[in-house]
Amino acid sequence: MELKTPISATAPTLQPMSFQGIEVIGQSILAIVNGMELAQSRALRILGENGIAPLKADAWYPMPALLKSFRLVFDKIGPSTVRTIGRKIPDSAHFPPDIDTLEKGLRAVDMAYRMNHRGKGAIGGYRFEPVDKRNARMVCDNPYPCDLDLGLIEAIGDRFRPKDSLWVRIEHEAKSCRRRGDSACTYSINW
Repeated sequence: MELKTPISATAPTLQPMSFQGIEVIGQSILAIVNGMELAQSRALRILGENGIAPLKADAWYPMPALLKSFRLVFDKIGPSTVRTIGRKIPDSAHFPPDIDTLEKGLRAVDMAYRMNHRGKGAIGGYRFEPVDKRNARMVCDNPYPCDLDLGLIEAIGDRFRPKDSLWVRIEHEAKSCRRRGDSACTYSINW
């Protein structure tokens, strides 16, 4: 997997208070614990400090608490850990079955996102935009950190890389970024 990302590693702009009433399934939150393999107790402590304890796969937790937890992971441990957590999401979260191609996998990200969140209100999402036979874009306008989305898209690229491709290349387009306060990040994907 090749990656280019020109965006500097500054803390993500998250608005946890604007997502009151939205909940996230514990199965999805397990990606944080799984992504911090060498520091799972630290991950559980950060989640617990934000009201996500005990962590149970079938329980629902407030989205603002999860967003605050991500902010702490980003600030205290760093963006590469948040990216690793994103890479673990397909292993932990509910994901639609019968995905067998890269395009289906990328299209399913939004459906999986909605399967793992509930409540009233806008939560943004993931919009897959095909460009041509070997290029696409993913527009992410959800409240999670860029690095999480990058890791998630990488995981989908790894899992569903076409047999006739040596790699799936992902590039964070510089024109907009949630870290700078923009409403969305766009990733160019080619294979």
